[in-house]
This record gives sequence, structure tokens and C-alpha cells, in this order.
Amino acid sequence: MSGALADLPLHRAADLLRRREVSSVDLTRAALTRIDERDGEIHAYLQVTVDQALDAARAADDRLAAGDAPPLCGIPYALKDNISTIGIPTTCGSRILEGYVPPYDATVTGKLKAAGAVLLGKLNLDEFAMGSSTEFSAYGPTRNPRDTTRVPGGSSGGPGAATAAGMGQFTLGSDTGGSVRLPASFCGVVGMKPTYGRVSRYGLVAYGSSLDQIGPLTRSVRDAALVLTTIAGHDARDSTSLDWPVPDYNATLGAGISGARVGVPREYFASGLEPGVERAVRAAIDRLRDLGASVEEVDMPHTRYALAAYYVIAPAEASANLARYDGVKYGLSVRDDGDLLAMFSRTRAQGFGAEVKRRIMVGTYALSSGYYDAYYVKAQQVRTLVKGDFDRAFERFDVLAAPTCPTVAFKIGEKVDDPIGMYLTDVLTVTVNCAGVPAIVVPCGESDGLPVGLQLIGPAGGEARLLEVAHAYEESSL
Repeated sequence: MSGALADLPLHRAADLLRRREVSSVDLTRAALTRIDERDGEIHAYLQVTVDQALDAARAADDRLAAGDAPPLCGIPYALKDNISTIGIPTTCGSRILEGYVPPYDATVTGKLKAAGAVLLGKLNLDEFAMGSSTEFSAYGPTRNPRDTTRVPGGSSGGPGAATAAGMGQFTLGSDTGGSVRLPASFCGVVGMKPTYGRVSRYGLVAYGSSLDQIGPLTRSVRDAALVLTTIAGHDARDSTSLDWPVPDYNATLGAGISGARVGVPREYFASGLEPGVERAVRAAIDRLRDLGASVEEVDMPHTRYALAAYYVIAPAEASANLARYDGVKYGLSVRDDGDLLAMFSRTRAQGFGAEVKRRIMVGTYALSSGYYDAYYVKAQQVRTLVKGDFDRAFERFDVLAAPTCPTVAFKIGEKVDDPIGMYLTDVLTVTVNCAGVPAIVVPCGESDGLPVGLQLIGPAGGEARLLEVAHAYEESSL
């Protein structure tokens, strides 16, 4: 029975809770049992908070019995370990934050706590969310539950793997250049990157501040709608937070997509796309047409420049954001001889991994005197052109449909020594972050026995329509 409970999608588990057919303690114990059974091999979790989870589950059951419970009350979930949790370590997958315990909750953590959701623990990630495979964690790689010789995607590989393996009904990750959507595609789950500013970043440890966004990984589109409704909204503590009303994203699901206008960007089907991936995505787009949507190709001419622009902007912002880790206030501190500058240098040398150092150096170079205009300013100009492509496309279309990644999940170790090859994994996702628009990935079949994800992209604030289209596709493919 516990195995069946662990595999339930969120919305079905919530229905059972409200009918009092299962308890939150039942769901939580089922998830904890699954973690015991599978996480030794998968390594999605960095920390499991067993006692806190069971205490929260008992409190949720009391709340459910009283009849005053939001939709997520009693639902077990986990957080990527770059989302702050009061009293629970937040390492960002880095040695430099080993032992750091935040004195406050992130806004999303607080919202889920207020909703009665049950936190199971913290999940593995590429160090400081810098990676596409979750091989760059200082605490070891996470493995794909579908094939443990392969990566789960990154940087939210822990959340993707945990969701796919039944180790929590949903998870939260962060998406800077595809870090929610790639694990969703590789692990065969739903992953959503909301509009920039739709979900507060307060308490999310920053990588690229103008690109980062928190989003859910779930087992169904309806589940994603329920989570987004809970975590979205304006937050005065985040200066980039959007002061827009939050609809009930679940309420409009099931209305159908007859008449929806779907654009298919030609540039997303360029050379390098694996034939099996293209077949699965093309078949999914044909399904949208069968459901009543109009489908037409569209040009996004600046897509080809987006990856290069992203890998200037993101490292530049990382260089500034990671300057705070100096061994003085928190985290690792290497104090051998009392020399302050030596302490800075040794702390950062020992605390940061190779990929983080690489991106700090690239970003610092791009921001340096004499190169700022040539690299950073130019990259921002390209970003504006990429956003313009989306603006024009959404004058004609409600959503865009495309692959998520050129490949399925690759072997662990296959690209770890090939930074350019690893960065190319993000080529179909970074455009969305550059433009600040929302996107959702929904499973659309397999290639060589491994999951493929259909990526649907919408205009800023267009989450409701995205969820409707994704839900219609998902229901038609069951």
C-alpha cells in the first residue's frame, strides 16, 4: 500500500486526504519508505528531515480533520537545496556552505509551510545551480531513476529524480537556463518555469539574479497548477516580484484547446536534434493539431545567438553574487595563518568546485575594464533581440511548441570534461530565461527507451493558457 501511495500524483493524494481515506502521516511514511528503498542508489536527497516531516504530517492531519485545509495541506514535498529553510542546512551543493543553517525561510518555503505541506528534506543540485546534469555537486552526482547509469538533468536533478521516483508528491527547483525543464524532460515528469517575477526569489540563493526563477516539478499538469497557485504572488521582499493577481490555475483546466494558436519555432529543430527526440516532439505537436489547435511554423532568428549571450550574462551575475562567500560571515572558513587575503583565497579555492570557478572567471573577465562593453553589454543587447523574437511571435500565437533538449538523458561522465558539450544541453531552454517568459515541459514519449519532453512556451503572465494546453495534451495521451 505504501508503494502505491508514494506514486500517487498530488491531486489524487489531496482528494484521498480530504475524503479521509488516507492520512498525511500515511503519505509521509510512504514517501520516507521510498526514500529508504531507492535514494541510496539515486542520491536525490542531501538531507531527509524525518522527525520534522512526521510532526508536520500530524499537524496537517489535525487541520484536515478540522475542515480548514488548503489544497496542499498534508502533501509531502521536498526542496532543492538552494532554497532557504530556517533551522535546516542549505548547502547549494557546495563545500563553501557546508554547515550553513539559514536563520529564515524563503518566501516559497513559508507559503508551503502555511499551506500545511510536509517538507521531507533538501535535494541535490549542481553546485550553486551551475550545471545541466547534477554531476557538479560537491556531495556526489544524482542518478536518473529511469536508468541509473544516466544523468537526471540539471541543475535541479535532485528534484527531478525525487519526483520521478516517488520520493515526495512534488518538489521545487530553480530554473536559470533550463534547470527545472531539463530534469523534467530527462526524468519523465512535468516541470514549469514561471514568468520571471511571478514567484518570489526571496530566500533563493542567487546564481543569475535576472534569470533565476523557482518552479515546480510534479507528476501531472494539474499538480503543477495546484503548486503554482500556492507559491505565486507578489512579495515586497523581492524587488523583482510582479504585483499581478494570482488566478486559480487549476480552475480552467479541462476547457479544451480548440482554436488555440500554436507556433513551432523552426530554429528549435536545427541540426544536432536527435531523430528520436524530433519524432516524439513532432508527434506531440500533431496531437495538439488533432485536439483542435491551429499549428504554424514561426521564425525566431536570434535563437542562434542566445546560448552565447546567456553564457556571458549568467557567469557575470554569478561572479557578482558569489563574491559574498569569503569565509568571514558563514560557511567554510580556512584560517591557517591569520592573513585576511590568504583566508579569502584559500576559502574560495577549497570551497568552490571546478565548474563554479570556471563560471566565476568567465564572468569576472566579461565584467572587467576594457571588456565590459565588448562582452556583457553586447550580450544584453542580444538578449533584447531574443526577447523581441518572442514578443513578435506572441502577437500571432498563444503558445510555442518545441523540444526541451536536443538529446535524451546522457551517460554519467559522458560530458563532464567537455564544458562546451555540456553547455549545448541548454541550447533550447536558455532563450526562455533571457526573455523572462514562462514555459512548461510535459512528457511526450520516448526515444531509445528514455523520456522526451515537449516544451510549451507562453507570453509573460501566460501560465494559465500554458497549463490548459499542456493539460489537454497530457489527458489525450493517457
